[in-house]
Amino acid sequence: MSQKKVLNVGGNNKSIALPPQYTGFEHLLLDIDPTGQPDICCDARELATLQPGQFDAIYNSHNLEHYYRHDVEKVLSGFRHVLKDGGFIQIRVPDMSELFRRIVEGQLDIEDTLYQSAAGPIMPLDVIYGFQLQIERSGQEFFAHKTGFTQKSLMRALQRAGFSKIYSSVGNLEVNAVAFKGQPSDETLALWGLPPESVAPVVTAPVAEAEVLA
Repeated sequence: MSQKKVLNVGGNNKSIALPPQYTGFEHLLLDIDPTGQPDICCDARELATLQPGQFDAIYNSHNLEHYYRHDVEKVLSGFRHVLKDGGFIQIRVPDMSELFRRIVEGQLDIEDTLYQSAAGPIMPLDVIYGFQLQIERSGQEFFAHKTGFTQKSLMRALQRAGFSKIYSSVGNLEVNAVAFKGQPSDETLALWGLPPESVAPVVTAPVAEAEVLA
C-alpha cells in the first residue's frame, strides 16, 4: 500500500509539527512564501490548476482567514479538487465569537493584552487583523487577516464548497473543523475517534444538524 499524503497549506515550514492524526503520512508543504522552502510554492487560490485527487488529507491551520471572504469558496473548492475521494480536510481558524465574548466580558480595548504567546503578547487587534509584529517585520501583506469565522460560518462555507460530513469543535479561541470529500473509510473515521456508522448516509447537513467533533 502506498504511503498516504497530507498537503499542509500555508504551514510556513515543515519544522512545525503536524497533529498526531498525520503520523505516517508523507508531509508536503504548499505556501505562497518561498522562505520556508515549500514543496509547492503557490497561492492557495490557484489549487484548481493542480492535478486533481492527489492527496489523502489537507491540513490548513490559521491560514484561511488570510483570504478575502469572496475568495474563501475558491480556496475550499481547490482543497476539494486536490483531495482523493474519501479524503478529508482539517481547518483551524481563530474563533471570532469567543474573541468578541472575551472583549466584552473583560472590557478589553483592541490594543490590550488578550494572552501571552511564545512570540509575545497578543492583542485582540492581532487576532482580528493578523499578528502586527510579523506583518511589520516581514513587510508582507499576505500575513494580514482579511476575513474571520465563527463555528457556524466556517461550517456553512465548507458545505457550500461541496464537502459532505462536517465535524467541528471550539476551544482556546479556535474553531477546529474536519470535513470529508465523499464517504470516508472506517480507518479514516477512526483517526478522529468517529464511529463507522457515522458514514451512513453521507449528506450535506444543515448547520444546525452538523456533527460536532469532540
